[in-house]
Order: sequence, then C-alpha cells, then structure tokens
Amino acid sequence: MLQLSTMNAQLIQTYLGQILDHLGLNHTKIAVTAEDDITRVEIDSTDASRIIGWHGETLNSVQHVLKSMVRTAENLERTPLIIVDVDGYRRMQEEKVKRIAEAKADFVRRTGNRIALSPMSPYFRRIVHLHVANHPELQDLTTESVGEGDFRQIVLKLKQENKSKIKSGEELAPIIPADDGLENLDI
Repeated sequence: MLQLSTMNAQLIQTYLGQILDHLGLNHTKIAVTAEDDITRVEIDSTDASRIIGWHGETLNSVQHVLKSMVRTAENLERTPLIIVDVDGYRRMQEEKVKRIAEAKADFVRRTGNRIALSPMSPYFRRIVHLHVANHPELQDLTTESVGEGDFRQIVLKLKQENKSKIKSGEELAPIIPADDGLENLDI
C-alpha cells in the first residue's frame, strides 16, 4: 500500500473543503486514504446527490479541480490519481464494471469469440484490466484496449484464443451496445 504523507492528506482535505464550501456543497468530513497507487477521498455529506450531480458531473468536476490544485501545489509533472467519492457512488460504479466484465467473460468462454465492451474512461478501463488480470476465476482471459479517444474500449478474449476463428488481418470491429450498463460511467 502506498504511503500517503500527512501533508498531502491535509492538503487534499483543505483544498477539497475549500472547493465544496465555495460551491455551497455541505459536507461533514473528508477522509483521505491510499490504496495501491490511488488516493481515495471519501466525502461525508447529508446532501450527497448534490455533490454527485447529474450522472456524476459535479463530482467529476470537483475531482478534476482538486487534482489540478494538488498537481500545482506539489509541483508534480503528472496529475495524481485521486478518486473522490461520496456515499460510495464511485465504488458502486467500480463494482458494476467488474460485474459486467464477468458477465461478458461467460459469453467469451461459451462462444470462444472476442467481445468489446462499450467505450469507457481510462480509469474504468484500468479497473477492468486489473480485475481480469487479478481475479482467480478469470485467469483464462485477457484484455486489451483498442480504439482512440472517447471511443477507446476493452476487448475481452481468451488467452488461448482459437486462431482459426480469426481471419488474417481481421480485428474485432468496435461495437457500442447501449444495453450493457456501461453508458453512464462517470470519470
């Protein structure tokens, strides 16, 4: 587990508190923890839905501003991986992405075909890559990211893929299904 310095945690709490206060978003506590290479920030609030906003837009904006402030204050070359959550909203999304990947894994196993998940943010693609790589029941599968920009998506396939099913030079065409539950991911 990554060690988070007291100064960084205090800086994050101070900046996030200032942002929330400036926006008039009520909060009672801000907790900062480190998980691997992610800094998680949990906001306790009696008005979580206002902090989340429509499909997480307000939460995304608050998170973006916080990351920029920390990057500038700490004079960092790269933006730190800070995930701001309120009322377990982000964790629920992370679990949703994992469940969908597991459901799609069953399809890949049954058919032997690759499948592309809907386009998603780099953060959620990372969640899927790590989940498939580290989950004992998914060790027969592998993932890769394909596409560009907002249309970048994960292809889930068997590690021991039947090469005869794939024609020479053929790659899975990006599909964008509207019913896989990934259309409303926020980050």
